Amino acid sequence: MHISDLAKAPFDLDGPALAWVQTRFDTLSLDDKLRQLFTLLSMGDDAESIAAQQAFRPGGITRMRGVDAKREREIIGGFNTQAPVPLLVSADLEGSRMSLSGGAEWPNPLALAAIDDVEVTETVSRMMAEEARAAGINWSYTPVLDINQAFRSPIVATRGFGSDPDVIARHALAQIREFQRLGIAAAVKHWPGEGYDDRDQHLLTTINPLSMDEWEETFGRLYRSAIEAGVMSVMSAHIALPSFVRAELAEDAGLEAFRPATISRLLNEELLRKRLGFNGVIVSDATGMAGLGSWSKRSEHLPEIIASGCDVILFARDLEQDLGYLQAALDDGRLSQKRVDEAVLRQLALKAALGLHKRETLPARKDPEIARAYADEVARRAPTLVKDVQGLLPLDPQKHKRVLVYSGGIVFPFLPEPLPFKLPELLAGKGFEITLFSPDLEIDPDDYDLVIYLLGDETLLTRGRIFLDWLGLTGHFGSSMARYWHEIPTLMVSFGYPYLLYDAPRVPTYINAYSTTETMQRAVVDLLTGKQPWNRNSPVDPFCGLEDARY
Repeated sequence: MHISDLAKAPFDLDGPALAWVQTRFDTLSLDDKLRQLFTLLSMGDDAESIAAQQAFRPGGITRMRGVDAKREREIIGGFNTQAPVPLLVSADLEGSRMSLSGGAEWPNPLALAAIDDVEVTETVSRMMAEEARAAGINWSYTPVLDINQAFRSPIVATRGFGSDPDVIARHALAQIREFQRLGIAAAVKHWPGEGYDDRDQHLLTTINPLSMDEWEETFGRLYRSAIEAGVMSVMSAHIALPSFVRAELAEDAGLEAFRPATISRLLNEELLRKRLGFNGVIVSDATGMAGLGSWSKRSEHLPEIIASGCDVILFARDLEQDLGYLQAALDDGRLSQKRVDEAVLRQLALKAALGLHKRETLPARKDPEIARAYADEVARRAPTLVKDVQGLLPLDPQKHKRVLVYSGGIVFPFLPEPLPFKLPELLAGKGFEITLFSPDLEIDPDDYDLVIYLLGDETLLTRGRIFLDWLGLTGHFGSSMARYWHEIPTLMVSFGYPYLLYDAPRVPTYINAYSTTETMQRAVVDLLTGKQPWNRNSPVDPFCGLEDARY
């Protein structure tokens, strides 16, 4: 790679920007360059932890669980004061419970695909980007290009735009355009494509099983479209693509065919860079994930990430130890100085393409109430009424006054216990009498006019499997087998995983609401009580291929 390559897409650097890249590169010591390769996970507001990370002088940080936009800017300013180069500040702008602290609760990608209005996706993406820029964020690990083909996948469903590549392309390209127009570099993921394996790469290396002809028609088309649209970065994930490796090496490539892309020169340099023509930044997925750690020791795979074509190492376990792994690999030849220099140059080019070399003042945050009002409006268009074979809806507090609610709460992997739903309280405010199920409750069907099942499982990391756990929901093996919908009108709402009909195909009324936020819960209550018409579009097959689930 030559520095003149940085004048090409997606960076498109002009003369002054190229000169800044060269000048900054020339001032960096080898130690500086190795530190620049890391993007650190920076969480919360712990002064000691933040100070240690600032002293490390990384190339970037990923911020999570921030306090508010003002404090985020202060923290980021502290990093930039000590860093030799302005930081890439990243986040997963995926909406729902990954929405920024103090910001609006945005629909997740599957909810946007259910609405399937590109203008809505553009507006949501614009407002998300405005919130993020005001908080100092300039890089997002989105959009997700995964195809939700394996319905049991616990990691794709609500994070992606569904199962139709055409729908995915429409919305992902719209998000790329809006993010990058407003100074947020987009990173499409998860290279080389997730969604045909029903396991989670946080827990093991997943496998893309497609032939190369099938891959080209699906993921190849999606990634080529994103590259042609100027996407600035790609996240290389802990996913294998055996068909490509076997075509390049040999049919009997053995275990090598299942090497995760993060540490695969063939997938990053040969397929992504040479065949697809990608010239931007390649960032690894999080290095603490078992999809990488189950393959090899950290001391081996950390330098392999850079040696295999990635330009950014996502997250560190022990700052100085991880830095030492890179230095040791340089010393023994496993990692070349040339590859380190290329990675640093591409990072600098991304920073220049975002205007960080100009040290511009961050934009002021726009009125948050405008964003919240729009998020409320959009949320009412997302929930899908999948079926209502009993003609139950709309609900009426005169007809359905006494309501029994089953719920396991809202599951969020960053919290030790499920969160309670707001929806029962919202229904009570509209005149319904709510009884929350408990295992010691003796149920007489004559005591209730309606049963509601509330499920809150979005597809987030380390779930392994998501399913309707009847025993966990009811707390007793006998109760887990009871179905009251022949005696009591019954409604099931999934605020997340859209495939629960697989475990309850005969439930008579079923709704997919996609997101667990209070904004979405308020929207569902308004829809349940007939305030506006339901969306009937499903971005995936909610029946999971089961004919009986339709009835």
